[in-house]
Amino acid sequence: MEADPSPVHIEAQLGRSYMDSFGTNAGFLEATFREYSMGQTPFTWSPDISTGWINGRNLAWYTRYALGTEDKIWIVAAGIRLRYGGDASYMHHFFFNFQPSLHTGRTQALSSPYEFVSTLGWQGSRVSLQIRHISNGSLHAPNRGETMILIGFGLNK
Repeated sequence: MEADPSPVHIEAQLGRSYMDSFGTNAGFLEATFREYSMGQTPFTWSPDISTGWINGRNLAWYTRYALGTEDKIWIVAAGIRLRYGGDASYMHHFFFNFQPSLHTGRTQALSSPYEFVSTLGWQGSRVSLQIRHISNGSLHAPNRGETMILIGFGLNK
């Protein structure tokens, strides 16, 4: 059974991404599709896809390693968004996304061609706030990961 009649929510997200304590700019475009109930539970799920960019960093310390920090990363991810409660519940504004992804470039933070994107956030009708972590789950070294704080702006509602 469908929980949300809207077909898709498109959002532009901007913020800062950190590898260790070194920050850089990041931006994403994300589409979240119609929500579906998970049986008789208060949980809902929806398909979610995103594409984004994380700027490189010029950190002299890492030039001696095979993987540096200079590559600019383009990433594509697809997965699901989970929510709790109905539309009238304040809890429904909170969400968790999980998306396997592929990306260009290799850095100390993102060293394999595949990564996992986890996002915890709050979404209103036009604005969202999110904490996102991208990592390969220690399946390949190095695995410093990227952790970012993003603000999103709804483009279609």
